[in-house]
Amino acid sequence: MSKMYKLLFLTLIFSSTLVSISSYSWLGMWLGLEINLLSIMPLMQSTKSILSSESAIKYFIVQAIASTIIMASMILLMNKTQMTSQINIQSMFLLMMNSALVTKMGTAPFHFWFPEVMEGLDWMNCLLILTWQKIAPMVLLMYNVTFNLFMTTVIISSMVVSGIMGVNQISMRKILAYSSINHMGWMLSSMMIMETIWLYYFLIYSVITINLAMIMNKMKIFFLNHLYQSMNENPMTKMWFVLNFLSLSGIPPFLGFLPKWLTIQALVMNEMIMLPIVMIVMTLITIFMYMRISLSTILMNINEQGWSQTNLWFNSNILSMMNFVAISSLVFVTMMFNTT
Repeated sequence: MSKMYKLLFLTLIFSSTLVSISSYSWLGMWLGLEINLLSIMPLMQSTKSILSSESAIKYFIVQAIASTIIMASMILLMNKTQMTSQINIQSMFLLMMNSALVTKMGTAPFHFWFPEVMEGLDWMNCLLILTWQKIAPMVLLMYNVTFNLFMTTVIISSMVVSGIMGVNQISMRKILAYSSINHMGWMLSSMMIMETIWLYYFLIYSVITINLAMIMNKMKIFFLNHLYQSMNENPMTKMWFVLNFLSLSGIPPFLGFLPKWLTIQALVMNEMIMLPIVMIVMTLITIFMYMRISLSTILMNINEQGWSQTNLWFNSNILSMMNFVAISSLVFVTMMFNTT
């Protein structure tokens, strides 16, 4: 029965996102967002964690407020009076809507709820929030936004906040939350230039995040000390984790570098030089965080008995295949780029 209700709500989550992004009216888009919110709430409840209810309430309050702002801005935009027909008034209402959509994604400077909600959830719910729950707000944002001061501020603040706040964390869920904020900044900048690059970026980011979440869910890893303890007797798992983690950082020769490469190239070709320079410099702080955790995982050997189970090996062919694709694909893609 437990699996049946989870399957039902997962189906509602997926279908509501499709309703939202395929709707022809703002009302249909808003309706899809609301069904999505109501569908994920039961999945957040867990008897294994005392923090799950707190995270669910925080998530519901923030999402409900953002949905209210979206609905209010839609009504004000459709109200064709003399006051709302002025360009500056319309742009203000659009700014309200875009701010609410950015809040739903958990992108800085509206990120305040995101790491706190992640901290109280299990890995499968974290995976949903990190990947699928980003699709509908980003697609709706894609419909009515262009490069302006607001979007530039959101992109740069995402880089700064994720770098500075992520370095000081010991919780793996918060580290992945701040990592997601950084990648959201890159995705927004790619979305403004070319939607195809955004799609590539999101797919690659989702594959790498799924790999990491599956590893940490299997090994019961939630904090850095769990990570170091769990990897001692699992060299193959340690290798998969470190390679995926470095791929998520976006450094060559891993697949995670490809969408950043395409984004930088597209921005430079559109004569935007300063924005990619600032993004690259700020992302270096996040890369330092990834490198420090990866090197510590490789070198540290903690033999204390912890919460984790240390006798687990990955025999899943699907996981091994996904890891191989996520790690080695950049080599083939680079060869393809050079031959065309």
